[in-house]
Amino acid sequence: MSGPPAPTALASPRPARTRRGGCWGAVRRADRAGDLVVVYLHWGQEGARCPTGDQRRLAAALGEAGADVVVGAHAHQLQGAGMLDDTYVGYGLGGLLWYHGRRPQTGVLRLRVVDGEVRRETFRPATIPAGGGQPRLLQGAARDDGHARWRDLRSCTRLDPVPGQEPRAPGPGAEQAGLPAYDASVRRIGPDLARRMRRSHDPDRCPVPLDRLRHLTVSHVDLEGRARTGEIVVHRDHAVDLVGVFRELYDAGFPIRRMRLVDAYGGDDDRSMAADNTSGYNCRRVAGTQRWSRHAFGAAVDINPRENPYVTDDGVRPPSGRRFAQVSRAPGADVAPGVVRRGDVVTRAFERIGWTWGGTWSQPDYQHFTAP
Repeated sequence: MSGPPAPTALASPRPARTRRGGCWGAVRRADRAGDLVVVYLHWGQEGARCPTGDQRRLAAALGEAGADVVVGAHAHQLQGAGMLDDTYVGYGLGGLLWYHGRRPQTGVLRLRVVDGEVRRETFRPATIPAGGGQPRLLQGAARDDGHARWRDLRSCTRLDPVPGQEPRAPGPGAEQAGLPAYDASVRRIGPDLARRMRRSHDPDRCPVPLDRLRHLTVSHVDLEGRARTGEIVVHRDHAVDLVGVFRELYDAGFPIRRMRLVDAYGGDDDRSMAADNTSGYNCRRVAGTQRWSRHAFGAAVDINPRENPYVTDDGVRPPSGRRFAQVSRAPGADVAPGVVRRGDVVTRAFERIGWTWGGTWSQPDYQHFTAP
């Protein structure tokens, strides 16, 4: 996507005003009125390779408001692009038709969007001649170098690749991939963390008090093959076992997109799943019932919900997991990174501690593992 704004394009360089109307309010209205909202912005710091803090905050606010795609320019410099939860963000498309070539790197960004979801990103690198004018598409080795530069720009954006594109699983294991040694901690829920958990825990109604829960930090490999530190809350009885499970996944290089407390998503299970967030404790009922979920007891973990959706007669949760609903999960099946299948390292690790996989249910919940 490059050139003039799309029909739904909006612009505002002032993120402080987004929640009180203006750009944020316009995106909300556009989201209610249409299936696809594209925001085209004039933003950023001229000449900067990485997005500014204001750009990142504005992109997050617009995504929360309902934008499916946020792209922009101004820096006269290519900046990184990728997924911010369910929103595709392109921080800088560089120049295109320009009167000089002092910052020559440019290109054309194309996105394939299906049901409001970005499925594929294609970037055609180009260069502006020294004297300016029409950019020229790169060919051969120069094109490959242009693609590599485009991918490398993502490193300072805090964005993820488009699901299914550019996965870099770390091969046979973390050690062979040169990743740091696995690290984990188990801690009680202190006052600061208790305040963070106000959306996932209500002391007046939840079946398990905070003193029976534990906060785990564990190493995990993300979908680009990088070592990350995630966090998850579980019941104290399962803490040590789960530290071992995540060690097995890390050592095998099984990728997990992100691990955040559900409070990062307002305690909303649907929002957490839509963000492909691996999570544990959440004091909530089973959907459509008054029964407490096993998550309310700290006795369940959901792994990569988008790649491992919950498939029922009523639909697929999260909706972005529809394309993974029918993939083969037979032992040895060739699956995308992050997909759980029978007999793989994930199911074996949870089976070792006596937990059950929801993927075997009549209405399979492929993300779900639960204690007996």
